[in-house]
Amino acid sequence: MKHTERATFINPETMPPTFGYTHVVEVRNARTIYVSGQIALNKDGQVVGAGDLAVQTKQVFENIKSALDAAGVGFHDVVKLTFFVTDISQMGIVREIRDQYINTVNPPASSAVEVRKLIRDDLLIEVEAIAVGSL
Repeated sequence: MKHTERATFINPETMPPTFGYTHVVEVRNARTIYVSGQIALNKDGQVVGAGDLAVQTKQVFENIKSALDAAGVGFHDVVKLTFFVTDISQMGIVREIRDQYINTVNPPASSAVEVRKLIRDDLLIEVEAIAVGSL
């Protein structure tokens, strides 16, 4: 068990080992911030990195960073990430970029789902985030 100011990160010994995520994150006495699924659009609404998962993932995490900043929190406050990707075999690329943003000592709980298609044909990834902040 690892504790931060607002969350406890738990990986029970009775569960399988984790690789870049935490099985259980308990939050107490905090406000919750939900970030809608972010896609690889820049502030002008243009797709960034058509056909390039790494470039799209970087844009997605920059969008999440902007959303977290607007709520007065940061990636160290993220307790859950949900990934929707069109090719799950490419998660290594996603994790490499994700790790440039998240707290890798206490990684958030996470889910990754392969989807047939996202809102636009030229998008390869969408990511939702849940963060916690001070009351």
